[in-house]
Amino acid sequence: MTTEKKRRRFTPEFKKDAVALVTEQGYSIAKAAQAVDTSENNLRRWKKELEQEAQGDRLTAEERAELVRLRRENKERRMEKETLNKASAFFAKDMK
Repeated sequence: MTTEKKRRRFTPEFKKDAVALVTEQGYSIAKAAQAVDTSENNLRRWKKELEQEAQGDRLTAEERAELVRLRRENKERRMEKETLNKASAFFAKDMK
């Protein structure tokens, strides 16, 4: 009989607060991870990701969401343009 461990999701705010324990409060990685009930590996990864975001080497969650939205809109516009081009060609052929 195995017990499945449900994967926990952490908000960006939670991650920032957890990392702040290390960067601003002087906690060790181990103590901070224990205080917020996560693994040391998670905390190290979050710290690295936040540092990369601050340096501009990594997109923030908001930037990633905007990129996804813009790509979706761009795809829709391409499809609309293709449809209009086909309709234009169809009607131009009828006028000859």
